[in-house]
Amino acid sequence: MSSARVRSTLPDMATPQQRRVLVVEDDETIARAVRHRLAAEGFDVQVVGDGEGALAAYARSGPDVVVLDRLLPGLDGLEVCRRMQAARPVPVLMLTALGEETDLLVGLGVGADDYMTKPFSMRELVARVHALLRRVERASQLAVADPVIRAGDVEIDTAERRVYVRGAEAQLTRTEFDLLCRLAERPGQVFERERLLNDIWGFSEAAATRTVDSHVRALRRKLGPGVVRTVHGVGYALVRR
Repeated sequence: MSSARVRSTLPDMATPQQRRVLVVEDDETIARAVRHRLAAEGFDVQVVGDGEGALAAYARSGPDVVVLDRLLPGLDGLEVCRRMQAARPVPVLMLTALGEETDLLVGLGVGADDYMTKPFSMRELVARVHALLRRVERASQLAVADPVIRAGDVEIDTAERRVYVRGAEAQLTRTEFDLLCRLAERPGQVFERERLLNDIWGFSEAAATRTVDSHVRALRRKLGPGVVRTVHGVGYALVRR
């Protein structure tokens, strides 16, 4: 990664109708490339290069989505994401140069909705930003008919968007909750990875199905084993009880 740093912010490119994207990236080359590509897609883009600046910009501008680097000077991306979600939930696409599964699960655990590993294509980044925004708009459509669903020790309150395991509330991210609700629409039915990717994330590129796998693993860590069943080579199902 280049050692060049982005100045605190880059000039605004806003109109009132544009969706606001906050890009938090300390590599100037990557930051400018992301900014220009998103701006070309019609987004109002602000770029900051460190964690403290990101939190200040977030509080000031209230972005619709955040593209957040995992490794930042000062506060790292995990802590920035945690504080953002505590202040006001927002869709977060995390960028990481780390490929270890543990790092990815930690990122998802603090509230990131999706992640991309560097190097990445700008085309895919734009697709994922659009998908995150579509998910927010259609979140209510993912609710199932029954207001409360039970699967073993797990209780899903679809109206309040809360999940309980043996009576204790599990802290699920927005994406984890939406994924669980999608599986809960038809307990026992196997959902293909590509279908889940399309339904929850809004795109269905086969190469991106690892995103689904990572979120399922995060769900299992929070809900315990025996709730989501793997059908090898196909996908996942909520265990019918």
